[in-house]
Order: sequence, then structure tokens, then C-alpha cells
Amino acid sequence: MRTKIDEGKTKIVYATDDPAALEVVFKDDATAGNGAKHDIVQGKGEMNARITEALLLLLERGGVPTHFLGRLDERTHRVRRLEMIRVEVVLRNVLAGSLARKLGRAEGEDLPFPVVEFYLKSDELGDPFVNDDHVVALGLVTRDEASRLKELARGVNGILKDFFAQRGIRLVDFKLEFGRAEGEIYLGDEISPDTCRLWDMKTGDHLDKDRFRRDLGNLAGAYGEVLRRVEG
Repeated sequence: MRTKIDEGKTKIVYATDDPAALEVVFKDDATAGNGAKHDIVQGKGEMNARITEALLLLLERGGVPTHFLGRLDERTHRVRRLEMIRVEVVLRNVLAGSLARKLGRAEGEDLPFPVVEFYLKSDELGDPFVNDDHVVALGLVTRDEASRLKELARGVNGILKDFFAQRGIRLVDFKLEFGRAEGEIYLGDEISPDTCRLWDMKTGDHLDKDRFRRDLGNLAGAYGEVLRRVEG
């Protein structure tokens, strides 16, 4: 019997016989507003697990170190155990979501260069925006690690932006989480329509969690379309 060591909104983490490895199970839960909005979408966990697997393997081939060690079943990954860094790293290629609202600008405007942001990972505080000095002063990362997080985020963006564009998808923005193991920083968590804004390049249709946030409907259909193109 597996021992559960953590459960979040969309995943469950289990210990394994190997102290350096964990098992992560992707759930069918859809959430927004730090869990204030919630539903079950059949098949979502499996789709996100398969999308994440494909994208993490792509990033590994591109030189980005990730926690992914293998797939155990359609919704379960074996991953490297990391000491997670309590900083969410967001990279934006296009004005959308909270940034568009803060700046009073319309969504869809290309930014002149990829913008990297840090957010303190804290549900209680609503994941507030923080800058480089904040994360260093709070002892969350060293100055060199803060630079490394930005470097890795830009590397991820370079690989994923081209990959999605070749499949007719505009990579608007995405959130990453990182952790440490044996003195190295690895990309952890997931990369899926839950953590990325993905727009169809022809129609502008949202193929991501904004369909749930904004009550656009057919979340499963949008995720299935992303999966089809990613695995295509």
C-alpha cells in the first residue's frame, strides 16, 4: 500500500521504496480561484499526465533538467524527489490574464520580449507577486539561484514556444515550479493546459484552464485537442 505524503488541488504525491523518488497521480479535479471554484472533469488527469510527460521529455532533450523519471500508468508519474522552492516562476509572451488587468490593456498584445515574474507560493496569501530582491531577502533562493530560475524559464520558453507554434498553438504564458536535489535545480510539477495559456493560432480559441475560469465550457474538449497536437 502506498503512503500518501501530500495532496494538492490536482495531484496526489506518494512515497516509494526509493527515498529519492516519488509517485505523482494526476486527478480529474478542475479548480480556479485557489480552489474556490471546483469541478470534476472526467479524463482530465490522464490528459494532463500525458501532455506533461511529452513536454518534460521534450525539455530534457533540449537540455532542461526535470524531475520526470517515467510513467507508471496513464495518470501516474515516477519523479525525482525534490526540495521544492517556494517560488512560482511565470513567463509571459503575450499580455493576458492578471497582467492585462493590472496594466489596463487588452489581451492579445505581444510583449517585446519574454517577461519573467516571481510569485511567492502561498495559498494563504494568494501567491503574491515578489521581485528578485524579495526572494533572496526571504531566504527562498540565493542570488545565483534566482538568476538560474530565470535562465531555465527562458530556456523552457524557447523550446515550448517553437514546439507549440509548429502545432498551431500560441504559447501565451505559463507557470513553472522548481526544486533542488543533490545541489542542482530541476524543473518539477507539471506543464499542461492547467499551467499554460494556450490559444489556437487560427481561431484564437482558448485551449487551457481559462475555459473553466471564464465559464467558456468544453474544458475536456480543449485539453483533448492539446493532447492530440502534442502527441501528433
